[in-house]
Amino acid sequence: MHLPTAADVDAAADRLAGVLTPTPLHRSERLSAATGYDVWLKREDLQPVRSYKVRGAYHLISGLSEEEKARGVTCASAGNHAQGVALACARAGVRARVHLPRTTPRQKRERVAVLGGDLVEVVIGGDTYDDAAAANAAFAERTGATNVPAFDDPRIVAGQGTVATELLAQLAEAGVGTPDALVVPVGGGGLVAGCLTVLAARAPEVLVAAAEPAGAASMAAAIEAGAPVELASVDGFVDGAAVRRVGDATYAVVAAHAPRLLAVPEGAVCVEMLDLYSSDGIIAEPAGALATAALAQLDELGLEPGATVVAIVSGGNNDVSRYAEVVERALVHEGLKHYFLVEFPQEPGALRRFLDEVLGPDDDITLFEYTKRNNRETGPALVGVELGAAGDLAPLLARMDASPLVVTPVPPDSPLFRFVT
Repeated sequence: MHLPTAADVDAAADRLAGVLTPTPLHRSERLSAATGYDVWLKREDLQPVRSYKVRGAYHLISGLSEEEKARGVTCASAGNHAQGVALACARAGVRARVHLPRTTPRQKRERVAVLGGDLVEVVIGGDTYDDAAAANAAFAERTGATNVPAFDDPRIVAGQGTVATELLAQLAEAGVGTPDALVVPVGGGGLVAGCLTVLAARAPEVLVAAAEPAGAASMAAAIEAGAPVELASVDGFVDGAAVRRVGDATYAVVAAHAPRLLAVPEGAVCVEMLDLYSSDGIIAEPAGALATAALAQLDELGLEPGATVVAIVSGGNNDVSRYAEVVERALVHEGLKHYFLVEFPQEPGALRRFLDEVLGPDDDITLFEYTKRNNRETGPALVGVELGAAGDLAPLLARMDASPLVVTPVPPDSPLFRFVT
């Protein structure tokens, strides 16, 4: 297998010149103050497709032969790669068929159609990315269209590596010099493999931290197994990085350069999404907040205070309808939202006593689902409680234990919890 080199990345940068404008690199006052590092954000969310995916897609598609271009291209995607392919095809004048699972947010579907115009046909089918990938592979075999993988191709890796080439030049121009660390969001591994390729040749002293969703840490699983493996289950919340199996090419690069792998809880991603929005005015999808959410774990890697850290923000295709779930997950992660099953005696005043004797002054009921059973002396209720501060939980539990009510906490890993979050 041919693994990309720094020269391949340079060639990709030449091909992208004049087609894509370099994305901004700016210092984050909020994250610098919060972490104690000198934090800079590489804003790939400001690409026309709101992610870095267009880099690899355009590099591959524009490099096809005229015969290959005439046959067209095809791809499978959860959304962001599809937008990259759509824009690349529009710029290169190549027809494409894009396969998306039914779970792809409507906002991403519509963006693919807008970016690709008449050159791109969007096909929706299957419940997962794997279903879309199977349909894509069958179409490519049947028609001879060139498959454009989301990450597992040296040409894709080389294109994504231009992010690192660009940010090194921007830091030098800003007088900052080489960063001490680079934090990269990881799904299938195309971006981190490309960045590792550049840094190994140009700045090997840079510590690379690969941030994966904790519920879809497929690169960590591959490193542990010594080869790419399929995860038995995947939490699809961070949909832009929730990949069941990393690529062979991307794994080979990562295994050769051994970045530090960080598993980021989905709840921490939600907290960071809200902070990016409210404090920085950055609209990030879950994958877009993955790298900045991982900054809280950098202390584990031995970085000195004041170290220069670059985090890649990539993925700005967030559907506003998801924010209710984002807020819910963030509150649970911060220890502010809890759920309980409460057995209320079937007598007047039971709920009033719960409010007066169990809840604290800053506790708020956010959910109350009660089912009265006439043939029982008690009735179960599912109660959601939002605390004023995370430290209020222990006193609340103590008051629950002291009350005559039978109260059972609903832990986040309970199947019941999925019905309320």
